[in-house]
Amino acid sequence: MRLILTSIIALSTIVGLQAQAVKVDSKLPEYKKVAGVTGNLNSVGSDTLNNLMAFWVEAFCKQYPNVKIQVEGKGSGTAPPALIEGTAQLGPMSREMKSEEIDQFEKKYGYKPTMIAVAIDALAVFVHKDNPVKEFSLQKLDGVFSKTFKSGHSDVRTWDQAGAQGDFQGRPISLYGRNSASGTYGYFKEHALFKGDYKDTVKEQPGSSSVVQSVSTDKFGIGYSGLGYLTSGVRAVSIAAAENGRAFSATYENALSGDYPLARYLYIYVNKSPRGMEPIVSEFIKFVLSKDGQEIVVKDGYLPLTSDMYAKESKKL
Repeated sequence: MRLILTSIIALSTIVGLQAQAVKVDSKLPEYKKVAGVTGNLNSVGSDTLNNLMAFWVEAFCKQYPNVKIQVEGKGSGTAPPALIEGTAQLGPMSREMKSEEIDQFEKKYGYKPTMIAVAIDALAVFVHKDNPVKEFSLQKLDGVFSKTFKSGHSDVRTWDQAGAQGDFQGRPISLYGRNSASGTYGYFKEHALFKGDYKDTVKEQPGSSSVVQSVSTDKFGIGYSGLGYLTSGVRAVSIAAAENGRAFSATYENALSGDYPLARYLYIYVNKSPRGMEPIVSEFIKFVLSKDGQEIVVKDGYLPLTSDMYAKESKKL
C-alpha cells in the first residue's frame, strides 16, 4: 500500500547509517492515563513488529502496573488463527489480512476483525556495508530473488549482473529472506516478485534480525526486512519503481509521498464486537496511537503516523 498525502511533514537531517532523526507530529495527543485498567493480554503475530510491541508493552505497563501482556512474534500468519481462537487479543501484522482469513474470523464471530494502522515501515533491501551497489529497481529485484520473472526481467545471479565490479565481479549473490508465515515474505513476494515465486536458493530465516545478521556477515549477501532492523553491518539500497526510473531511499518523506515503492503500514488487528472492545485493549491501542506511542515507533527505527492518519485510525476505536 502506498502512503500518499497532499502535504508532507518536514524531516530533520538524516544522521549516520541512513537512520533518520524523524520528529513525531506535534499535533498528536499525549496519552492520558485512566482509572481501572487491569487484566492480561496476549499478542500473537508479526516478527517485524515484535520489538516494537515489546517496547509498547513495557511503556504501557509502567502506566498500569496491574496489567500483564505477553508478546509472541513468529510471523503475521499466526495472528488471524490466534484472534479467531481467542488465544490472543492483539494481532500485530505487517500485511493486511487475506480475504480467507477475514472470512474465517467473520464465520466465527459474525463480524469482521478491526484493522488499525499503528506505524509506517519502509521495507528495506539490505546489502553488506562494503557492497558498492547503491540501488535496485523492483524489476531487477525480481530477477535477483525470483525464479518466475513475472516482471519480465532476466535472471540475475551474480553481483556484476547487478552492477558491482572489483571484488564482486562474478561472485554469486547470496539470498536471505523470511519464511512463508511472515507478512514481510508475502509483501515482498507481491510487490518485488510481482506475485511470482522465490528462488529455491533463498535462505529462509526465522526472523528479521536473522536476515540482517546474515547479510552483515556475508559480503555477497542481500536480504529484506523492516527498516527498524538496520544495523551498522548493512546498508539499505535505494529502490526504483520502474526499470531505469529514479530510485528513492527509505526516508520518511519518500514513504509518505509514495516515492519509495516498498512503503507499507504496520497493523494491529483486534476483535471489536458491535458492543465495542475490552477497555484494556482499547486503552493499549489509544496508547500506541498517541504521541507517546509514536515516539517509541521512532526510537525503534520505524516511521510514525501523521495527525491525519491518527484521526482516521482512532475513529475505529
